[in-house]
Formats: sequence, structure tokens, C-alpha cells
Amino acid sequence: MKTSTKVTSLIIIFFLIIATVIIGRTMIGNHFKQKFSKRPPPGIIVTQAQEKIFENIISTYGTATPIRTQSFKIEKYEILQPINFNQKVVKGDVIATLKNRRIIAQFSGIIGKKEFSEDLEVSKSSILVNLEDTSSIYCDVDIPEIFVPYIEAGLPVDIKFSGYKNKIFKGEVVSFASRISEDTRALATRIKMKNLSGEILPGSFLEISIKYDVRSSLSAPDTSTIVEGENVFIYKIDEKNKAMKTKVRIGDRYLGFVEILEGLNKGDKIVAEGTKKVRPNLIIRPIEKGAKKKQVKNSWSKKEKSKKSGEDKEKFDWLKNIFKKSEKDNK
Repeated sequence: MKTSTKVTSLIIIFFLIIATVIIGRTMIGNHFKQKFSKRPPPGIIVTQAQEKIFENIISTYGTATPIRTQSFKIEKYEILQPINFNQKVVKGDVIATLKNRRIIAQFSGIIGKKEFSEDLEVSKSSILVNLEDTSSIYCDVDIPEIFVPYIEAGLPVDIKFSGYKNKIFKGEVVSFASRISEDTRALATRIKMKNLSGEILPGSFLEISIKYDVRSSLSAPDTSTIVEGENVFIYKIDEKNKAMKTKVRIGDRYLGFVEILEGLNKGDKIVAEGTKKVRPNLIIRPIEKGAKKKQVKNSWSKKEKSKKSGEDKEKFDWLKNIFKKSEKDNK
């Protein structure tokens, strides 16, 4: 009988230990579940799908040429009065007064001087005077034949000059050749721009950007796209701040944005940054793009601190009650 009672007691103790472990694990699991379930949803930067201007660009280079030029060869011994070089003249003004004649400006422009080469004997006795109309500048460029179908008169052009790095001059395509050159496999194209201030000097090296297929399309930041093989996805946020993984069809990329052809509508709220922290059907805390993140973090930290302080007060209320009772008993 003694052995049987020992066996039963051991079995009871064994089952009590197992029950204690199970209950303990369950209580610990519930504790951590309640603790971590109170965490706020992650803050994700969001924005709206908006329409933006997209355009394709043909980049090339060229040399600035004045719209009109007239040259005069003058013998030095014929000059009666000094010529004012690099000065503006108006149509009808006298450029140079010579012994037998006067040279009159046929159009408004700037007087320039060009010496002959030193190896020519004529350079010692003659000078070449230029009258250049720089109110407009044209530039002849070669366009590769692959872009020929897009070239037409009136296309907008952005022009940069190394002397003004942060300034963009505006121009347009005015004409182009009727055939492609067999030597360069390119189409000769002329670009014209206004130069009333005279900032661009003739002979300047210009960077040319011809814009074509300019259009207004729906856009999204390129940081919002998720590429999986041949498919592209974007997280769209619904009214309940739930992230929905949405398949889209994209077009061109331009200045940090991607063109959306299908899958989104104008005004849809989408994840702009931090796609790696988002999962499908995840509830998020949206942060508008451009808002100060520090302020948002501080607001959440204040809420958490207030909650923690309230919980701490509740935890130590029973100690206060014990002290109050002891004081009453002493009295």
C-alpha cells in the first residue's frame, strides 16, 4: 500500500508541475500580448497621387550665332575718326567715317573688330569691322535620326550657358532640314532664342535640351514603388489607414516622380517613403510628406508618458492606502 500511495503522489505532483508550467506560460503570453498590443501603429510618410508635367528630352550642344551679321573691310589710312568698338548702334547710325565715304548701320547691333591673321600682309594695313545683331541668337544642332519623328517647329527648348550656370534661357525649334545627312546620320535643326539683354555672346558654347511629348499625367514619388519581377506595386491607404498593396502600370520617370498609367486615381493616398516597414493590410499612422517628424514623435511620446504615469499611480495606490490605515491605527 505504501508503494502505491507513493506512486499516486508522484503522479499527482507530476501533473501539478505540468499544470503549473502551462498556466505560467499562458499568463506570461497574455502579459506580453497585452503589453505589445498597446503599441501605436508605425508612422509612415504618405502623400497623394497628383498630376504633374512629364516630358521627354533630347540633349545636344551647339554654338551661339547672331541672327544677322555684316562685315566691312576698311583700310587703316582711310579712317578719319576712331571707331567705337563694342558699342551698340541703331539703324542709320554712322559706324565709321572714312576719307571718301561713311559706313552706315543697316540694322541695329553691336560694332565688333576682327583682325586678319598675322601671316597675311594685308592685316598690317586693314581691319575687318563687324556689325552683329545679337537681339536674337540661333544655334544649329544635329539631331540623331532616332528622334526625327518627334522634331517639329515650335518645340520648346531649354538653353544653358556655362557663364550663367543657374540660369535657363528659353528658345524654340524654328526649322529643320528636309533630309538626314548621310555622313552624320542626323537631321540639321535650327533653334532660336531671344537675347535682348545681350547675356549670350556670339560663339558661346550652349547646352541644348529639346522637349517633346510634353503631357500632364498622374504621378507618384519613385520611392513609393515596389518592383517584383515584371510587376510594380504601390501601397494605397484607405479610409481606415489600412495599407492595400495595389498593382500599377508605370510610364516614364522624371525629376523624382514616376508616371502612373493605370492602378491609381487622382487624390488617392499612397505610401511615399518607408515601404519596407509596411505589410499588406497593416494599419499605419499616416504622416503627411513634408511634415516635421520630430513633432509627431514628441506627441506620441507624450501620450505614452501620460499613460505610463497613470499606470504607475494605479500600481502604488494600494501602498498609500496601507500607510493611511497604519497612521489611523497609531492615532
